[in-house]
Amino acid sequence: MAAADAIFPEGFVWGAATAAYQVEGAVQEGGRGPSIWDTFSHTPGKILNGDTGDVACDGFHRVPEDVALMGELGLGAYRFSVAWPRVFPDGAGRPNAAGLDFYRRLVDTLRAAGIEPYPTLYHWDLPQALQDGGGWANRDTAKRFGEYAQTVATALGGGVGHWTTINEPWVAAFLGHLTGNHAPGVRNLRTALAAAHHLLLAHAEGTAALRAELPAGSAVGIALNLAPVEPAGDANADAEAADRQDAYLNRWFLDPLFRGTYPDDLLSRFGEDAPPVAAGDLERIAAPLDFLGINYYFRSVVAHDPTSSPVGARQLTPPGRPTTAMGWEVYPEGLYEILTRVHRDYAPSALYVTENGAAFSDRPTDGAVDDPDREAYLHDHLLQAYRAIEAGVPLRGYFAWSLLDNFEWAFGYARRFGIVHVDFATQARTIKRSGRWYAGVTRENGVRG
Repeated sequence: MAAADAIFPEGFVWGAATAAYQVEGAVQEGGRGPSIWDTFSHTPGKILNGDTGDVACDGFHRVPEDVALMGELGLGAYRFSVAWPRVFPDGAGRPNAAGLDFYRRLVDTLRAAGIEPYPTLYHWDLPQALQDGGGWANRDTAKRFGEYAQTVATALGGGVGHWTTINEPWVAAFLGHLTGNHAPGVRNLRTALAAAHHLLLAHAEGTAALRAELPAGSAVGIALNLAPVEPAGDANADAEAADRQDAYLNRWFLDPLFRGTYPDDLLSRFGEDAPPVAAGDLERIAAPLDFLGINYYFRSVVAHDPTSSPVGARQLTPPGRPTTAMGWEVYPEGLYEILTRVHRDYAPSALYVTENGAAFSDRPTDGAVDDPDREAYLHDHLLQAYRAIEAGVPLRGYFAWSLLDNFEWAFGYARRFGIVHVDFATQARTIKRSGRWYAGVTRENGVRG
């Protein structure tokens, strides 16, 4: 590699990520119970084109094939999620042995291939039985999560060194309970804020359960979707909106996790809708993390708009900027900005980029998938990750989103994030140009400048 290239530290973790409902399929096999996403995706009008995750990438049946693909990509780690309803079909009670056996096989297959498993315990697929009892608006759900974490840790603990409790609690709380774009499709601010708090409580319960079961040296963290926030214009109103948006998007979860408090400015704004915090909650939520995962896709540029969002901030895409198929601005510098900001303001002992990637319109041609835009996206973001390491950020690894094209939530199968193309009619996998490029990165532990 040339002298100007970015060579990452020895031991840097190169991985890719998926989530259970997006890839597994087999929703009625192996004793799995229904999740809120099964219910939501089967509700007419909720998902683009009426798509569901019933089959998804058929990952439940294709573990050997997919792990072989990971080996071909040179991955050192695979971030996947455990489906809560596959382990507890009714949300609690007696665990499903067949579900636990599936994840044991996955972990064993990964380790046999020299790939470290990085499981996430919750990536939004709450058992429908728990939703019927109030879901994340019910404080008891956090306790059920602790029991679930303990069960999975007992089953897999010896083969797993890194655990993530919750993925993107902001999305689960606010897209699921305020905008209604995600399952369970609720639209109520008070419910959303209660859900956000109980998701953090679940993280606390899960962390305690994992640490009670796991061998010494195991690492436990959480993954947050974070972004730098900028005002759209020079007006004071836009600057104030940006401050509120930062509190809502970033500090609403960072502050309780690292400081044991919620942002005062938003607590006063939310008033009677503020979450029901009991004595001792915040102290438990602020138990030290072994690592923080950051999921980064685009920056947040906002204008003051009292009718938009609970904080009066309207998201904009700056004119003339490149965007992905999701309509998200491509802004690689934002990864450096959020990594250095979190390091400066919160000082986690270790950081991972647990998701980063882009959707583009990929079409196979003569058996190949040429996706130079995604390759450029990954290249430029990895250079910013390296820049953050050079600035002193304790960044330990990077997980591309996603390993496979998959069920992209409310967009169904119409948006493709994978570095591996999936033909959903045949389930044939094809490594894309971006995947071949990423294999070169994992092989050389670096990125050409």
